Amino acid sequence: MLGPSKAFTGFSVNDTQKAKQFYGGNLGLEVSEERGLLKLHLAGGTSVLIYPKPNHVPASFTILNSPVDNVNKAVDELTKGGVRFEIYTEPTAAFSAAAAR
Repeated sequence: MLGPSKAFTGFSVNDTQKAKQFYGGNLGLEVSEERGLLKLHLAGGTSVLIYPKPNHVPASFTILNSPVDNVNKAVDELTKGGVRFEIYTEPTAAFSAAAAR
């Protein structure tokens, strides 16, 4: 289902301009900026999204994003494949998928 999707990962920061300076200036990575979001361009065509988040704290988990053409269809197919979806009511989290055990 997600094999052909160009997956990407990302993380939040409390100050995108400081992050841009660190990753672009200090580390020498290619960084682009669009609509307040940063994108690190890594070797091999891989990119990492950096986004601002109020009350940012370093994540204690990892995220892999997979863009799809039809979210409802993807959810149905992933559910059939054993993925369990959890819906959170907090305003900062829409949903999370965790592989069924």
